[in-house]
Amino acid sequence: MSWAALITWIVTAGGGFVLLATWLRHGGMQQRDRGRIRPALILSHFALAATGLVLWIVYVASDSSSVAWIAFALLLVVALIGFGMFAIWASQRSRRDAAPAEQRFPVAVVGLHGILAATTLVLVLLAAAGVGGS
Repeated sequence: MSWAALITWIVTAGGGFVLLATWLRHGGMQQRDRGRIRPALILSHFALAATGLVLWIVYVASDSSSVAWIAFALLLVVALIGFGMFAIWASQRSRRDAAPAEQRFPVAVVGLHGILAATTLVLVLLAAAGVGGS
């Protein structure tokens, strides 16, 4: 279970990296307007997800249940931030004014990133709880 979680986490991170690169390429760091994904939000999502992934790798290598639960807690925060960013992104889809950087995200990547993130969250929870062995 822990290896499945690691694989889904890495694939999810790949999709997230595509989204982050798109956001940066289209001026996301300069966005300050209300109703846009602000730099602090997207960068904290990225930093916490990367930290959690490193902790999960440590868990897979060491089988330390405390590290697994810390990684899960971080991933839960990452998921909440991600859901908030998804809500901002979805609310902008019908707007006709100047498109913010996140409106350049490929819809398929957003969807796949979200589905893989939810799958990763469940797998990490199950592995941390000891379901399916490590």
